[in-house]
Amino acid sequence: MHLGSPPARTSLTVLALVAAVLALVLGGAGSAFAHAGLRGSDPAEGSVLATAPKQVTLTFTESVGFSDDSLRVLSPENERVNPRPAQHADGKDNTARVELSDELAQGTYTVAWRVVSADGHPISGAFIFSIGKPSGTAAVVATDSLEDTAAARLYGFLRHVAYSGLALLVGAVAFVLLCWPTAAAVRPVRRLLTVGWVALVVSTVALLLLRGPYETAGSLTSAFDLSQLGRTVTGRPGIALVVRLVLLAVAAVLLRRQALRIDRHGGGDPHDEGTVPDDLGARVRVVGVVLALALAFTWAGAEHASAGIQVPLAVPVAVLHLLAMGVWLGGLITLAIVLRRRAPGGGEVPASAIGRFSTVAFTAMAVLVGTGMYQSWRQVGSWEALSTTSYGRTLAVKLAAVVLVLVVAFFSRRWTARLDHGAPPAAGRQTVPEAERVRVVETVGAPPPAAAPVAAGPPDVPAGAAPGDGTEPPAPDGEGHRRRLRRTVAVEAVLGVVVLAVTTLLTGTQPSRAADGAATAAAVAPEPQTKVVTVPFDMGTANQKGSVQITLEPGRVGENTVEAVVYTADGGFATVPELRLTLTQEELGIGPLDAKLKNQKGYWATYDLQLPIAGTWTLNITVRTTDIDQVTVRETIRIT
Repeated sequence: MHLGSPPARTSLTVLALVAAVLALVLGGAGSAFAHAGLRGSDPAEGSVLATAPKQVTLTFTESVGFSDDSLRVLSPENERVNPRPAQHADGKDNTARVELSDELAQGTYTVAWRVVSADGHPISGAFIFSIGKPSGTAAVVATDSLEDTAAARLYGFLRHVAYSGLALLVGAVAFVLLCWPTAAAVRPVRRLLTVGWVALVVSTVALLLLRGPYETAGSLTSAFDLSQLGRTVTGRPGIALVVRLVLLAVAAVLLRRQALRIDRHGGGDPHDEGTVPDDLGARVRVVGVVLALALAFTWAGAEHASAGIQVPLAVPVAVLHLLAMGVWLGGLITLAIVLRRRAPGGGEVPASAIGRFSTVAFTAMAVLVGTGMYQSWRQVGSWEALSTTSYGRTLAVKLAAVVLVLVVAFFSRRWTARLDHGAPPAAGRQTVPEAERVRVVETVGAPPPAAAPVAAGPPDVPAGAAPGDGTEPPAPDGEGHRRRLRRTVAVEAVLGVVVLAVTTLLTGTQPSRAADGAATAAAVAPEPQTKVVTVPFDMGTANQKGSVQITLEPGRVGENTVEAVVYTADGGFATVPELRLTLTQEELGIGPLDAKLKNQKGYWATYDLQLPIAGTWTLNITVRTTDIDQVTVRETIRIT
């Protein structure tokens, strides 16, 4: 039987595909965003406004969704000053805007935001702006990582389970339909189908419940909040999960009908694995392909492929990538199970079925590599990103694992080819050579020739073998080939699970292009109109600790306004008899320049400090709290 490319051609093809992956990773250009980033805000971060704004508007690098608490504006006293939830500004889905209360007091306000990007992943951040003049603030903003919550960790684990269930379900069905239809009556294969279906259903239900807490950083108990669940099922990720459940219900009905049909065909004996009807063919295959495509789309339509450039191309590529992964990895696990199966009647998976799976697996791997090339280009784009971003480093690990898989798969195909070529002919088809007619010359009247001695033994003993010495014609080492194939298939399946786990991590990691895009957006954003530093001090005695907040406006070369506020250790305002500030440009030997701060009854200020040159300046701050207690602290600030 023909198994596809010979081993030499196969290895060359694999090497060419790997080389193409690396070449395309290198050659990306253009911008693609998955995971949104904050592009700008109004008011700008760190700005000081003369009058109170009416609203706060955020602009992101891609479309975002939000809940009631996605955007909060907090006063210096940590009170919320936006009475209504966020809305898109002017109908633009990459913006978020909230209206502010009237008559806002002077001071520093904090804007805290948490939104969901177009690919379904939440992002968050915070910044400040001031009205009139900067002040201290009691606002508290969570600084923990988005993945540190219990809901986020459980959500990530369940995504692993969902991918694993998809691989088992798709791979087992593909093995039955494309390689060995009789496997539909084999109990271990049926159990594998059941495990895959149950894992996918349970994980999908759990993901649907946890979607709300995952987006809002809520507690696990909030998963059962009906209002939050209602918002989840109206968003794109929630709709995808609901559609997935519907498709799984349809798949369960169809699988059950086929199982009953096979059982009836086998006579209903619970110990008989039955046989497969002859017409398990085109219609079943078409239905299976449609369901598999629809299931894969519930991932592709709600994750990285659904955001960024070339979405109409990226989504079908992601669907093919997922299905190829399932056919290859799930099929490998199915093959490993049937290879280790010991049926009472001695039935084993035929060499022809193993050969067909070898061809299917090689095709699936080629699709995986081809679609992976495109996805790598789209999400990474450069060699540098492979080592400088989390996504790139994780992708490098996946590429290394894929190379190992290809090496092991090469040996699996070798053993498959040997097993198929060494398979014995079918029973009853052995031919017996026709006896050759020999003409014997006989002399008239002479005695008949003596008959040749015939050894008393079986007629098929080869020449030169003594009767009864056990010598038989050499038989192909089929069992040895199967044993080696079982080992390589097991190793390949383990490596495949590693690849699947790394792939799941990639789907939850900000792509390299998105990280570069966010950094670029931050780089081109306007410079803050103020420079603010807070410097702690400690006199070394009780109740003599605190901090000084220094604000320079605009923080550029030329004339600047300087305001300084002293705080106690617990964050309250402090009154000190003297506060001095000098600035030094140590690299060029300029200074110290005395800022000549004056007491403004609550804070210290000067309005005409001249800074002659850009660069890093050292602030020397002297705080005197009593006639004998004073301390000098230092901090640096960059002037542009």
